[in-house]
Amino acid sequence: MKRYLKLILITGMISSMTGMVSCKKYLDREPESIVDAETAFKDFRNFQGFTEELYNCIPDFTNGYWTNSWNFGEDEIQSTTNNFHFIIKVDQGDFWGWQRQFDGWDAGWLDDDNAATGNNRFDKGLWPLAWYGIRKCNLGLENMDLMVNATDEERDLIKGQLLFFRGWFHFQLMQYFGGLPYVDRVLPGDEILREPRLNYHETAEKAAKDFADAAAILPINWDNTTAGKKTGGKNQLRINKIMALSYLGKNYLWAASPLMNHESTGSKTYNVELAKKAANAFAAVLSMVEGGETQYALVPFEKYNSNFYTVGQQWALPSGADGGKIENIFSGPYWDAHGSTYNTAKQYTPQIVGAETVIFSPPANYVGYYGMKNGLPIQNQYQADPASGYDPQYPFKDRDPRFYKDIAFDGEKIVQGAMPANEEGNRYANLFSGGSYRDERTGSRTGFMTKKFVPNNANKFDLGWDYSRSLNIRVPYMRLSDVYLMYAEAVAAGNNNSATAKSDVASYSKTAADAINTVRARAGVLPLTASYLTPDKFMDEVRRERAVELSFEGHRFNDLRRWRLLTESPYTLKTSAEFDRAAPLDASKDPKTNKVLNYREKLILTRPFSEKHYWLPLKRTDVNMYPEFKQNPGW
Repeated sequence: MKRYLKLILITGMISSMTGMVSCKKYLDREPESIVDAETAFKDFRNFQGFTEELYNCIPDFTNGYWTNSWNFGEDEIQSTTNNFHFIIKVDQGDFWGWQRQFDGWDAGWLDDDNAATGNNRFDKGLWPLAWYGIRKCNLGLENMDLMVNATDEERDLIKGQLLFFRGWFHFQLMQYFGGLPYVDRVLPGDEILREPRLNYHETAEKAAKDFADAAAILPINWDNTTAGKKTGGKNQLRINKIMALSYLGKNYLWAASPLMNHESTGSKTYNVELAKKAANAFAAVLSMVEGGETQYALVPFEKYNSNFYTVGQQWALPSGADGGKIENIFSGPYWDAHGSTYNTAKQYTPQIVGAETVIFSPPANYVGYYGMKNGLPIQNQYQADPASGYDPQYPFKDRDPRFYKDIAFDGEKIVQGAMPANEEGNRYANLFSGGSYRDERTGSRTGFMTKKFVPNNANKFDLGWDYSRSLNIRVPYMRLSDVYLMYAEAVAAGNNNSATAKSDVASYSKTAADAINTVRARAGVLPLTASYLTPDKFMDEVRRERAVELSFEGHRFNDLRRWRLLTESPYTLKTSAEFDRAAPLDASKDPKTNKVLNYREKLILTRPFSEKHYWLPLKRTDVNMYPEFKQNPGW
């Protein structure tokens, strides 16, 4: 941390989110090139140039390496050909692996020795850039009085962004590490941070103030401001009121959650008052969204995957950026027009029809969270409902429509176009036990594949080995469906797990169950039935809905942690689906209706977690700076 809290030289004059100089070059400027503070901060154009470097401090967790892992729950398992990704270390209980010095390949997005604010997506480590960004926010906030040549609107836009980012960087860190010092002033260059760690609630309250203050002065849409009209149509990523309120709610919900409440108060239950604050913040967002006051909406289900990737475009824009409503609430810049075509886009297709050996696939037990189209959970050892209609001889039939958007299953057509005759047998996903797509080292270890972020033609035959430079993946940090689900959880947690409870915001009348059903309805899934509206079952369905709707988007690890379920079975397990085809594959039939025999789950691994695994370990060099900056328990 000490390294990233050095005095920042003021430059200003930065005019593009994608044209930033690196931290190293920025700090190594010749004295005569330094712009004085009065020039850097005097007007909106210059101050905004200074502020926009903060956007380049947002890690692109999707494309932070040639292949990249960002799902550390029980939602993904990696092929065994290499072991440098943090997901492997998590499976082994080695949480030190988030740190660059224990990584060995610089493959993680949580840390980076070469952290910089330039255009290189490989140099985007959360830990270093968060502290750098926090200091930059404080520097800007302490120089607001120098912005003399500006309107009130322009001052609010600058201050709102700085407040948001200060809260956001602290929030991103504390959700992994617990309560931290909340740095809200510029430390002199010769002063080392000496503040002790706050508990989680204390840190979250300070972040909440920054988010709330930002929301109070930011617009809903920059396109509707005088200053924003100068960059009209290109403001999708700029911080606005909806982003600030959404993160205000998320910050409160995380603080209310059992893990964070236990760290702060000793209680392993939800904090009711913080949950209610979260619900009210989300309700304010959803009231404006459903009232047509914003640029946000749930995209139609046929465009669902546009939330995560584009095909035939050089740039991955927020979904709906072609003029329609967008669902993507918060994302960082996408620095490289081909940042995933050579890399991330290949990590879901078995090498036999793909180009990579590092393959990520969903464990069978996680796929089990996808229920039926009728909304009921399928029969398995985790959630059993005899009325669901699930038949293990027809495991792909009548499933939740999101199953077919997110998961590739046995018999599904993968290669769409021409392929050599001697490889024709691999046109369809051979994911049955012993099938050609099943390979521990270079294929699916589980009997399923992830296709949420890639279309079926993402293979070496259809799009080519480099995928024709056309498939670009960027997973958002937050989208609107997440807000609906967080609202449902917050309302229930603040009201004795009641599915019929509402927030205290008079302008928003939806209950917790209504919010869940809104997300389900978009996918064509039937609403919650009465038996799942009871206090003892509703929260389980909230959690299952999050597992399905937000699958593989980087949420599961933190969800399991904050619910204090990470160390509990079955959440420590990863399994494979073992089965035989009942008959030779018939290409004329819908593979959803294919019959299988002997369907069963086989344990691949059990993760050796204990209480210490609820928090990541801090860097030894940082906790040794001063006694009050304590290491997390057990590490």
